[in-house]
Amino acid sequence: MNTPRPVAVVTGASSGIGAASARRLAAEGFQVALGARRTDRLVELAAEIDGVPLPLDVTDDASVAAFADAVAALPGPVNVLVNNAGGAKGQDPIEFADVADWQWMYEVNVLGTLRVTRALLPALEASGAGHVVLMSSTAGHGVYEGGAGYTGAKHAINAFAQTLRLELNGRPIRVTEIAPGMVKTDEFALVRFDGDQARAEKVYEGVAEPLTADDIADCVAWTVTRPPHVDIDLLVVRPIAQAANHKVHRTT
Repeated sequence: MNTPRPVAVVTGASSGIGAASARRLAAEGFQVALGARRTDRLVELAAEIDGVPLPLDVTDDASVAAFADAVAALPGPVNVLVNNAGGAKGQDPIEFADVADWQWMYEVNVLGTLRVTRALLPALEASGAGHVVLMSSTAGHGVYEGGAGYTGAKHAINAFAQTLRLELNGRPIRVTEIAPGMVKTDEFALVRFDGDQARAEKVYEGVAEPLTADDIADCVAWTVTRPPHVDIDLLVVRPIAQAANHKVHRTT
């Protein structure tokens, strides 16, 4: 009888870092449970990697509960949770900030992470070797003009990771925060600027080699495949062109 593959859960798996992480974790031997709202994309990705597509809206309690039940019903132990769902909205200074944008960022990045982590902790602990990976950002370790809403949300994830690690001490669950710098994906900047393609492209203008989703997926895979007694608390990764959030070498 074949032994069931260990399960890795990835939220926000329909595109970008989430989809890349799902592909990489499948290559590492995990049965990947894919969570996102756009189920058509999940079905396509699941067929590619022999994963399990599950609808998930991290802002909805009932959706998260149903998702957690479906994950718990999978045959293998739930070893990994990659909390990737998140994003940015707007880049206005505080005096002109859109409260709705801030609410969206806190709901998705912070409360969404809380909902999913809380719901899956029992299964992660039952596995005997659980691992919570939190997709943060260098925005969680510094600030920049126009970014208070997003940096506030990602600073909250940094605090979440540190607190969760303290609270789980002595239990078989690792906690890792991955904080990427400039990553060029198809959707992050587009979402931030409400579909303004020209403004989104300007973010990466003149940057020869920003990070890719695959670069971050490589980081995810490395952290979760360390021996169970090894916890990578924090992994900060930037492209060589980016010395800080506000200092980026551009060729043009």
